[in-house]
Amino acid sequence: MKMEKTGQAEIHINDQTLVCPVYEGTEGEKAVDVSRLRKETGLITYDPGFGNTGSCASDITFIDGEKGILRYRGYDVADLAARCEFIEVAYLLVHGSLPTLAQRENYATLLNSHSMIHEDMREFFSNYPEHSHPMAILSAMAVSLSSFYPELRGDLKEDVDMTVARLISKLRTIAAFSYKKSIGEPAVYPRHDLKYCENFLNMMFSSPVRGEPINPVMADALNKLLIIHADHEQNCSTSVVRAVGSSGINLYASIAAGICALWGPKHGGANQHVIEMLEDIRREGGDVDKVLERAKNPRSPFRLIGFGHRVYKSYDPRAKIAKELCKKVIAATHTKDPLMDIAQELEEKALADSYFQERNLYPNVDFYTGLTYREMGIPTNMFTVMFAIGRLPGWIAQWLEMQNDSDARIARPRQIYTGPNLRKVAPIAKRK
Repeated sequence: MKMEKTGQAEIHINDQTLVCPVYEGTEGEKAVDVSRLRKETGLITYDPGFGNTGSCASDITFIDGEKGILRYRGYDVADLAARCEFIEVAYLLVHGSLPTLAQRENYATLLNSHSMIHEDMREFFSNYPEHSHPMAILSAMAVSLSSFYPELRGDLKEDVDMTVARLISKLRTIAAFSYKKSIGEPAVYPRHDLKYCENFLNMMFSSPVRGEPINPVMADALNKLLIIHADHEQNCSTSVVRAVGSSGINLYASIAAGICALWGPKHGGANQHVIEMLEDIRREGGDVDKVLERAKNPRSPFRLIGFGHRVYKSYDPRAKIAKELCKKVIAATHTKDPLMDIAQELEEKALADSYFQERNLYPNVDFYTGLTYREMGIPTNMFTVMFAIGRLPGWIAQWLEMQNDSDARIARPRQIYTGPNLRKVAPIAKRK
């Protein structure tokens, strides 16, 4: 569905006027088209971080940060998390519609049949240094898939389904193998009789001397966590996937680039830093009031991690789901986690504080997801890997959409140069 032209805007620059079309999306979002700005005026826009720049038109994900809305293909994320399996949401993002029962079963079969990785790829794991970060392994292995499996050519639906199934299924296997490598245990192969999330948990936690059945509460929690991470519009890693893909490179390489972008502590790595922050608070006595005062002190470098969001100016809808999941997982494990107590007290007092209210600093998705994964037994250095597994269908959908977008061009932002003016090269003997 294309944007509709609904009006025009005028940009006045000295005695020159540029008339720009105004477009509107299906949910009322408006944008001024400045694509002719440089050609007709010699000027460019200056927008650090691209916070006011629309890089594309997309029909995949809608976010209203003021109202706390997140929808995939028109479906509210809470509705999807309550009623769907992760593979159904993956199908929705890639194909544009939720699968029928028959389509879901066929898709599950396709994913299972492609869950193994090439045996030669297993040799890669043995060559990584002990305790290599799982995200480093994941990104390297993702780009290596292009050497073992065909790239997408043309727009044949079968090729798309096959390649997508390979990525969604094999990345999960690679993630589990990388974890086993990091703890020195043998890899556990995927099983044909287990569903997507159960299969991952089995590959993570099963071993030749321990074969406990999968806890359904953990499988359900993982399913929902992957769903709430499945896509999030034009965030850093998604923009990277599109930017790298715009050069014409294959899907595997684009996904590997997205994984690297997600690794950053300001993006997917934030939930790991939430846990570290809560651990620090616990070690220092658990005084939440003292922590909040530090966060409000403009002279203090301390910041509350897991609060506030670049887009959401209300409670992150994903954080609400993650919080309830965390409570269910803790109840199922019959544990009392002091970090959960600190987190809840921190949230309660922050939301009641005018400082945080005025700045729209609400808990975001990272605040409770790390706690939930921790309760599930997933180690801290795997948190971002879990994020990547969930985000993968969104990245793929965004990459595919870009390939079929007639307006898409190679990503090439401009800059404002602030370096020295023209200089002459002096002979080396005369240089100071």
